[in-house]
Order: sequence, then structure tokens, then C-alpha cells
Amino acid sequence: MSKMSVNDAAEYFGISKEAIHNRIRRGSLESIIEDGIKMVILDANAKPVKSRTSTKAKAILGADMYYKLLEEQNSKLSARVEILENETRTLRDQKELMLIQEREKIEQIYKDKDEQLKNILATLSSQFMLNSPKDEDNDDAVEVEIEDFQENTTQTMPIHLKKYLKLHNFSTKKIKKIKAKFAKLAKNDDRITIKKDKYYIDLNKHDYSDLI
Repeated sequence: MSKMSVNDAAEYFGISKEAIHNRIRRGSLESIIEDGIKMVILDANAKPVKSRTSTKAKAILGADMYYKLLEEQNSKLSARVEILENETRTLRDQKELMLIQEREKIEQIYKDKDEQLKNILATLSSQFMLNSPKDEDNDDAVEVEIEDFQENTTQTMPIHLKKYLKLHNFSTKKIKKIKAKFAKLAKNDDRITIKKDKYYIDLNKHDYSDLI
């Protein structure tokens, strides 16, 4: 036999104090008064009796523990998701940066190619200009150079055709036509003097209105 207070008995059986008093009133538990305090008398073999209240309390406690566990797992998962999102964002930023760098490299390559092409075209153009005739007067049939023409006579000195044409500011088109006429008639026209494939005219002696 043992004795314990109502509070201790309630904790021992896992029930409320009111339930202990009800059992005492029903006679399922014995009690005595010692020093003005009600004491519950228990048999040494008495075992705690689970009540509906204690079962419900334990169920609530178990549910609370389960929800707490879920909250902890949810918190861990949320932290993991945040880490993965940050890693994904970092990878996406790195990918965008790589794409921008590659695009800039490609644009620079095309720009360099354009510059090389321009340089090649400029070089070819320069070579073409150097190799092309600088003046229509280079035509072999009518090419003339200004030089002194001296004769062993006292007659008036003929004038170089090219010099004459330049002095009169003829148009390029007209000069070309005049030279073509001289080239065609030079060998058979006594008015035209030829020296080293160059043409001279003597305006004091002859009329060249049909040629000039």
C-alpha cells in the first residue's frame, strides 16, 4: 500500500484531478485525510489506467510533434530550394555572359574581315590606278611630248600638237577626236610633221581647220 496526493495520483494515472475525485466518490479509489490533505491510497500492484483524456492528450501531443517535424523538414527543403534557385540563377547569368562574349567575338571577327576586305580592295584599286594610263595622251598612235623641234632652215618652227591643244583648252573629248584624225592622216598629209612618232604642225604655212 502507498499513499500520494491527488495531484500525484492524477499524474500517476495520467488523468485529471477531477477524475481522481470522481473515482474516490465512486469507491474505485480509497482515500484518507492527513493533516487536512486528502491522500489517495493505492495498492502496490495498482497500475496506471489510461483514460480517454490522456489518450486524446497524447494524440494531440503526437500530432504536434508530427507537425513540428513537418515544419522542420519544410524549412530544410525551402532552404535547399533557395540554394538551388541561386545556383540556377548563377548558371543562367554565366550562360548569358558567355553568349554575349561569343557574340562580341563573332562581331569582331566579321569586323576584322570587313577591314581586311577593304584593305585588299584598296590595294587592288591602287595597283589598278598605277597600272592604268594616267592620260589619254598615252595612246601610241597619238602620244606626243613637248620638246624642241629644230630644223636646219630659217623657216618658222612648227609647234608640238599636244602643246597647241593644251594652249587652246580643248575638251578631252575633242582632243581625243583631233588626235584620232592626226593618227589616221599623218603619214599621207604633208601638213603634218612626224618626229619620233610625235606630231608637229606649222600654222604659218598650212591650214588645219579640217583637222582641228
